[in-house]
Amino acid sequence: MNNRNFMVVIEKDEETGMLVGEVAGVPGCHTQGKDMEELMEHMREVIQLCIEETPEIASRLPKFVGIQQIEVAV
Repeated sequence: MNNRNFMVVIEKDEETGMLVGEVAGVPGCHTQGKDMEELMEHMREVIQLCIEETPEIASRLPKFVGIQQIEVAV
């Protein structure tokens, strides 16, 4: 079995204070945790479940380029 890196987008839910993570390019592959350690533990489990259910996910992920922050007046 080979190891594969997955990019996780992490945001903080302002209502609950929980960290919410989502794997870029994998629909439905998301979870939450009270801190970064718990979130990453949960993410590892969710990614493994997603791959078990749909093994081809790992081979068809888009190449991660990066994340940029942009300010927009609203």
